[in-house]
Amino acid sequence: MQHRISHEQDAELDAGRGPVGPDVEARLSAELAAVVAGARRRALRDGDRQIDTAHLLHTLLESDPEAREAFGSGPQIARLLGYLVQRSIGYGLRWQSSVENSGAVPVVTEDGWSPVAAGVMAAAYERAVRRGGLLADGVDLLAALAAEPGSRAVEVLGRAGVDVRELLVRLDGVMAERGLEA
Repeated sequence: MQHRISHEQDAELDAGRGPVGPDVEARLSAELAAVVAGARRRALRDGDRQIDTAHLLHTLLESDPEAREAFGSGPQIARLLGYLVQRSIGYGLRWQSSVENSGAVPVVTEDGWSPVAAGVMAAAYERAVRRGGLLADGVDLLAALAAEPGSRAVEVLGRAGVDVRELLVRLDGVMAERGLEA
């Protein structure tokens, strides 16, 4: 799938900023674009105003085998998915109608993303660029999610018993391997 990059997007990259808003979706692999579409459906079904990092994490783990592999072969992925299902059927009610916010930008975005999720998507793309890729993929997104302290995704990972620092080390290893392949 070929994505067109506008002059405005080129200027954003030259300015050192990642894509924001709808432009972020032009920087995704086909698989990751499907994850975003699934997260959008999940947010709507859950009655949430915006896609948050927990929606992204849930849909990513359901659909991306490489992202699931980062958790190893033990029971951790089953525990994590079970926790995410609980979140979608009730636990997340305390998040409903609230905006996931880092505290740095107390603004509601108008493009369907929580401010934190929009930043994570930009970080996933920046990670792809650092490894020499043109499009972000599931491992890029998982690393960006895990690297965002205070996000709903990191809260879910912690409650499911995932050591986020260890996960980031494993994902950095995947990035290094890919860098050698690129």
